[in-house]
Amino acid sequence: MTIIERRDVPPARTHGPRRWVGQSIRRVEDPKFLRGRGGYIADLVRPGMLHAAVLRSPYPHARIVSIDTTAAEAMPGVYAVVTGAQAAELTDPLPDFGPDPAKHTWRCLAVDKVRYVGEGVVVVVADDRYLAEDALALIEVEYDPLPAVVDPVRALDAGAPLVHEALGANLAYDRTFDFGDVDADFAEADLVVRDRLRWHRSGGQPLETVGAIADFDPSTGQLTAHTNSLSFTSYLFMAAATLRIPANKLDIRQVPAGGSFGSKLFVTKPLVIAGMCSRIVGRPVVFLEDRVDNISNCDHHGSDRVYDVELAVMRDGTLRGLRIDTIDDYGAYIQFGVGHHGNALAQVTGPYTIGSVRYRVRAALTNKNQQGAYRGFGSEVNNWMLEQMVDKAARELRMDPVEIRRRNFIQPAQFPYFIPTGNAYDSGDYEAVLERALELGEYDRWRAEQARAREEGRYLGIGLITAQERSVFSATEFWFWFDEPGAPVTSMPESVTLNVDATGGITATLYSCAFWGNSPETMVAQLVAEEFDCEPHDVSIVYHGSQGGLPATGPGGSRTTVMLAGAVEGASAKIKAKARRAASELLEVDPDDLEWTEGGFQVRGVPDRRKSLGDIAIALHLFKHTFPEDIESGLEESKVFDHPWTTMPSADRSDLGVFYPFMGHACHVPVVEVDVATGEVRILAYAAVHDCGTLVNPRSLAGHIVGGTAQGIGTALYEEFVYDDHGQLVTSSFLDYTIPSAMEVPELRIDHVETPSPYTPHGIKGGGEGGRMMAPAALNVAVNDALAPLGVRVTELPMTPDRLRAAIRAAEGAPPG
Repeated sequence: MTIIERRDVPPARTHGPRRWVGQSIRRVEDPKFLRGRGGYIADLVRPGMLHAAVLRSPYPHARIVSIDTTAAEAMPGVYAVVTGAQAAELTDPLPDFGPDPAKHTWRCLAVDKVRYVGEGVVVVVADDRYLAEDALALIEVEYDPLPAVVDPVRALDAGAPLVHEALGANLAYDRTFDFGDVDADFAEADLVVRDRLRWHRSGGQPLETVGAIADFDPSTGQLTAHTNSLSFTSYLFMAAATLRIPANKLDIRQVPAGGSFGSKLFVTKPLVIAGMCSRIVGRPVVFLEDRVDNISNCDHHGSDRVYDVELAVMRDGTLRGLRIDTIDDYGAYIQFGVGHHGNALAQVTGPYTIGSVRYRVRAALTNKNQQGAYRGFGSEVNNWMLEQMVDKAARELRMDPVEIRRRNFIQPAQFPYFIPTGNAYDSGDYEAVLERALELGEYDRWRAEQARAREEGRYLGIGLITAQERSVFSATEFWFWFDEPGAPVTSMPESVTLNVDATGGITATLYSCAFWGNSPETMVAQLVAEEFDCEPHDVSIVYHGSQGGLPATGPGGSRTTVMLAGAVEGASAKIKAKARRAASELLEVDPDDLEWTEGGFQVRGVPDRRKSLGDIAIALHLFKHTFPEDIESGLEESKVFDHPWTTMPSADRSDLGVFYPFMGHACHVPVVEVDVATGEVRILAYAAVHDCGTLVNPRSLAGHIVGGTAQGIGTALYEEFVYDDHGQLVTSSFLDYTIPSAMEVPELRIDHVETPSPYTPHGIKGGGEGGRMMAPAALNVAVNDALAPLGVRVTELPMTPDRLRAAIRAAEGAPPG
């Protein structure tokens, strides 16, 4: 294996003028969705399909003593009743990257004991979902309840109930990493700022829950499945192994996500349940989670962390070093290992020239639903933690929160900049973003308004945070946690096939999921139009199922726009190379005498001597013997585009290499008013300025920022999966799990500063997680600014009215309650 030297920097690209990249065009997907023809899982249900429903555990921790399915099996219209023990005979464990698989096994249904409220125990297949649910009610399960543990700190104590007895502890991972001279930076610091911070779990709430339609053909052994999982191509073999079928006998067809925000990244449980059931009954089976399934038994709750943090600071505001000790509550299973913290380590020092970091991560197992991905995948939590500490440092130094950030910014001339972990930031102009945000957010006016409000006894707060948005991950972040990783994967490609038909029409074939929010059809159409000087809406976009498809990783980590841009660029270059040679034959000139312009090749300096792409395409399709023997008929090319900048971690892991180098940045400035009598937080204004490199479609990017900020508002103020002390999930529906509505989300003022990446096509950086990466931190800073006259500092999210009132009462010296 060729190892790239860790400090190697790719050659810089030049970015010329653009016609379509950067235009706010209407989405090419819109007509089908507006007409109700999007093709979601529920849209694909047809007469004759059978329906599956899952019986969930009412206990957070219990042994399964017995299961009586007799009555359910006798019910008319029921075709199969499958217990966890029976499922274990038909399927292997689900894919996961957690601790010792012999001692930590995650299956589609619980076998001998349940480990959280909502874990699946039995699945029923019936003529329709109503019958299946009725049959579930007839199943009798005897449980032997066990003590549960839901607090991640207590879970690590000696004597705590064990989630997996075979592991011998609830500590699934514990390691400390040092980057730079941490001890020296803290020894020389004038001030060490300390805090304990608590981020509670929430999750993406899709309009359509996770589902799959599986159709097993016993005559061929082929399983065809439609699923709204975001990632399936690269790791298809894992799902096939769980189903115990060869990977080349599993064909997964893309279905629009119906909302994901990370919560459908690599989801296998519904696919496995539907596939297993289809094999049993010999008919197509649909399993689509209901809302309680999705909240209590999904694959993807968000991060759930406790932080003890120390920040080394000089009197002049210079930030020197960070010491981070975090316990992350992964629930009952740990499917992605501690990959969430790779996202954090990609930007752990934010936009600042902090020189050293000590990072300890402990993964705790508890009796909760397993943790997975939610927009930001752990890096949004790091942004919140770091900005809380920078804001606290400014207060302890009595320093302007704007000035402390400005003083520590990485400067434009320093890029590419290597942070202490070894990851690189490709480009940026953080001060320009800050200045634009201060202007857009009317920072000085609101400071004056805040002073007037305080004289009136009102509590206004202004938040200001400057934070990163890493994009385009490399696979190394999933295995650099171990000295001897089990699978040191380094490929995370994306592929495109471009076909020019005989009329010159262009079709792009994609190999990732169908629609997840960043408008892949629109984005690819714009990129293709940029290459071939056509109209984006004239480009046809189709999707290839997994069987026989080219390598593709799918969305996640704000990677897809950059990666598909590289694939489109590469396939276009191949088509143009063949078209140039064909045009040289048709025009009887040397290929070097031709130039591409306005959708075709022309002789340099002779505009009248040209061939359009359509002229060339029809000749290549229909007139083979016009050309030399080595020019084949047709005009179709593919490109598998691999990560453009990855370097390997050092053997001792003191340098993690370059693994997330295309670094976006943003400054958010919200203004809030806190009602100290009720704990209500009202957002009065909100400004956000982002740098995502070159914008592809500002219109759709604005949607990312607005939607992500709305989710960030939910994280900051409302949303939480609450488990009580006994392990019961008390927020199992939208009656209890509070999501902000349009009434709670203010009008956002959005702007952009573009610093193109020197290393990506067109200078694009990812922007899909914008908003949620910043809003929780910004709103926490704003609330703390509002309550500063009372001596209140809120260190726990979400900042619910109850929590704010408790903090205010404690500051007033009143008893709680």
